[in-house]
Amino acid sequence: MKWLIVTGDDFGMSDGINRGVLQAHRDGILTTASLLVNRPASEKAAALARECPALSLGLHLELDAGEPRRVPAQLERQLARFQELAGAAPTHVDSHHDVHHDPRVLPHLLAWARLAGVPVRGHSEARHLPKFYGQWGGETHPEQIGVEGLLRLLDAEVGEGVTELTCHPGYVEPGFHSRYAAEREIELRTLCDRRIHQAILDKDIRLVGFRDLHAVATRSSVREDMA
Repeated sequence: MKWLIVTGDDFGMSDGINRGVLQAHRDGILTTASLLVNRPASEKAAALARECPALSLGLHLELDAGEPRRVPAQLERQLARFQELAGAAPTHVDSHHDVHHDPRVLPHLLAWARLAGVPVRGHSEARHLPKFYGQWGGETHPEQIGVEGLLRLLDAEVGEGVTELTCHPGYVEPGFHSRYAAEREIELRTLCDRRIHQAILDKDIRLVGFRDLHAVATRSSVREDMA
């Protein structure tokens, strides 16, 4: 069985990002969002997420890997802020620019995650697929994040078990500062395209969120034991 988690990063970065993430969830294939908790639009993002009970909401950490001694305190503050905003524990944890993979950061996060029972991106039952991204070498590559590009990824990269596809949908508003800007609107259109919906059905891929991960992983293990 193939299960796919589609996670929108940078939730809370701006009002335009918030609108894009919610549209990709309501009209597209996005099942999960990762919330930045210390941005001006973070509170609005958490409020919007509460209106979408099917949306898994996790924590998108912002950590300073250059100051590893500060990481535990940063982690605790952002976890507490997430609880304050969302009123619940995160369904998963990852980080801005994937800084949690830094060896100075990762042990702190994994130690907390083991106690809390919260999956960490790249260190859980879900295989992380980061290739749906439209910029490298300082250049934009819309072909990678268009419909055909995503269809190729679904064919080549989504296999048996659980896969997490990360994305960055959103609307770019005046004053938005990010190197990854116009690409966000391309991603949004792709995630909501009916051809993607149909391909998910045709390929017998089940869309799930991180809150479903434990149940899905258990089912997968039972199937393997019975095989």
